[in-house]
Amino acid sequence: MDRIYNKLVRDKIPEIIKEKGEEPITRELSLDEYKLALETKLKEECQEVISASGEERIEEIADALEVLKALAKIEGATLEDVITVADKKSTKRGAFGKRIFLEKVISSK
Repeated sequence: MDRIYNKLVRDKIPEIIKEKGEEPITRELSLDEYKLALETKLKEECQEVISASGEERIEEIADALEVLKALAKIEGATLEDVITVADKKSTKRGAFGKRIFLEKVISSK
């Protein structure tokens, strides 16, 4: 029985499928298709992070990170570049460590 996926997968997934005695049908995406597929994959991985807990959550965070690395590469950046930008933003605007939840802002005008 055929299983339809129509989604971006990690590079070694076709090999793993072949090792199981099955035949993967794949194609290489254009750059525009690749960007869109990565964005779709990021949404999927973020939802999986939200749904997971414990060690499984760490696995899902790692999957999301892999997608972010690929998106950064398309933009000509590395994960280290992204971390540098994040660190600068953290220095300027703070991080999320204090668990601050902004309910509203009262204007004096």
